[in-house]
This record gives sequence, C-alpha cells and structure tokens, in this order.
Amino acid sequence: MSRLARTQDSLTLSCVMPAYNEARNLPQVVPAVLQVLKTLAARVEIILINDGSRDNTAQVARDLCAQWPEVVLLDLSRNFGKEAALTAGLEAARGDVVVLMDADGQHPVELVPLMLQKWREGLDVVYAVRRTREDQSALHGWLTGWFYRLINWGNRVEIPANAGDFRLMDQRVVQALNALPERNRFMKGLYAWVGFPSVAVDYEPLPRQAGQSSFGLRGAFSLALTGMLAFSTVPLRLLTMVGLILAFTAMGYGAWVVAEYFLWGILVPGYATIVVSVMFFSGIQLFSLGLMAEYVGRIYDEVKRRPNYLLKDRTGAGLQATPGQDVA
Repeated sequence: MSRLARTQDSLTLSCVMPAYNEARNLPQVVPAVLQVLKTLAARVEIILINDGSRDNTAQVARDLCAQWPEVVLLDLSRNFGKEAALTAGLEAARGDVVVLMDADGQHPVELVPLMLQKWREGLDVVYAVRRTREDQSALHGWLTGWFYRLINWGNRVEIPANAGDFRLMDQRVVQALNALPERNRFMKGLYAWVGFPSVAVDYEPLPRQAGQSSFGLRGAFSLALTGMLAFSTVPLRLLTMVGLILAFTAMGYGAWVVAEYFLWGILVPGYATIVVSVMFFSGIQLFSLGLMAEYVGRIYDEVKRRPNYLLKDRTGAGLQATPGQDVA
C-alpha cells in the first residue's frame, strides 16, 4: 500500500486472536480490544480461532459474534497448535492492516495505536519485543536465550530475540506469509524470512486476566525443536564438527599407540577404556541417527501435503475481500 493510501480514512483493520481454553478471558478481552480498534479504522474485524479448546471457548465466541457483528469465529476441527491457528486467522484476515494478539489479555491493546502510526510512516511490520521475562522461570528464560543464539548462528535470516506473535503487519506481508507452503510452520521464523521494512517496539506483558497458560516448558521445547529443524542447519553442522574432532582425536591416539609400541613397548590395554570408548561412540552414532530421523520425518510430513488445519465451522461474515485477495 502506498504512503498516500496509508493516510486515508478508509482503513480496514483485522485482529487475529487464537484461543485455546480461553472461555474466561474472551468476554473481557474482546470488547476491550474492539473498542480500541474502532477508534483506529473505519471498519474492523476480530477473528477468533478456537483451536480445539476443551472448555466452552467456542460457545463464548459464538455469543460474542451474536453481540458484536465485527467478531468472527473460526472453529477448528481439533487442536492443531498455535502456529496452525495463526495460519488460519491470517488466511481469513481481509484488513489493510492485520494485528496478531493473544486471547489471554497479556498483550496490551494500548500499544496498537503506536504500531499503526509506525505503519502509516511506511513500515510494513511492527513487532513487539518483551522488556523482561519475569513471568517465566529462570530456566525458561535461559533456554530461550540460548535458543535464539543457536538458531541465528550462521543463519542468513536473523530472528529477533524476545519477539513473539504480538505484531502489526501490512496486508501484503500477510499475503506473502499465506503463500509459503510448508506444513511445519515456525511463525517467528516465517515473519523474519519474508522480510519487508520492520521495526521493534518494546512492551511489558500484562498479567493473565484468568486461568493459567497452557504453553509451558514442554510446549516451548517442542516449538524450539520445530524452529531449529525448519530454519537452521546448525544441528547438522555441529554433528559434522563433532565427527571431525573425533576423527582427528582417533588419528592422534593411533599415532600415540604406535609411538608407545616403538619407544616403550606394548602396554596392556585397559578394559574400562574400551568399554567407555564403545559406549561413547555408540551414543554419538545413535544421537546422529536420531537427529537425521527428525529431519527426514519432517520432510515426510511436508511431502504428504496435508492441510495445516481443518475448519469445522465459521460464524460471522467479517470484512469482505478486496480485489487481489484470496478468499479462505
């Protein structure tokens, strides 16, 4: 969209909000977000994606759709994960500008006007970066820091650390994301991969309004594994380095054994040394096979070409597609 078009009053705005077991939060979060969005754009929509919730999130979302014509519900057939839910929302979003927010109330909607101002200045992506991780354990924060160091090591595309899904994007960025065909989607990496002019704004996450987050250390580890295998060859490079180090170490040890034979005679080899060596090299080999199996397994998932999600039901019309946009 041109700079002139960004200053016009006919702006349309979509807010994509995945929800998993957020029945207690939606009645407070959705009206608050909708109230702010209506002051920023001529026409708005909030797209709620029920990602196979186990509580009555779907019914609460339908009630919100009946109360607010701007609210749309995408009810997925089961739990596909947040990355798939975000994909569903992005494919349905029709606004000139698309905002991604969580449904738990931790993303401050008061930051959206600043994001929109940055967009009007010509930036296509405005992403929020956490100031601190005080709401997470020290172990979680430490592992997160190391994850970003590893995934960005030697990578041509740098993924910003501490930047989550809370962001504002121009519609052309959304269309670029929707055009990416992979099934193992790591959205933080995809945001960085598509490029476009972007800027970061910092924020402090708000406390959850109700309930507890279902995204713990286990979920973070699974997402990190997906990200590493989808956007980095560092694990394979590390295996290559380990193999080279072990090969040179073995050659050096072989030279030492030959020197011992000619200089001091044959020494009786130690049983413990043999056992430890066999176990060590066996562990390296099994680890290497397991890592390769992870890559091959994800290739297998990709070639099956299954959809990222299945939509069970949609409630609400939302914004209409403009020329050049595909209808989900």
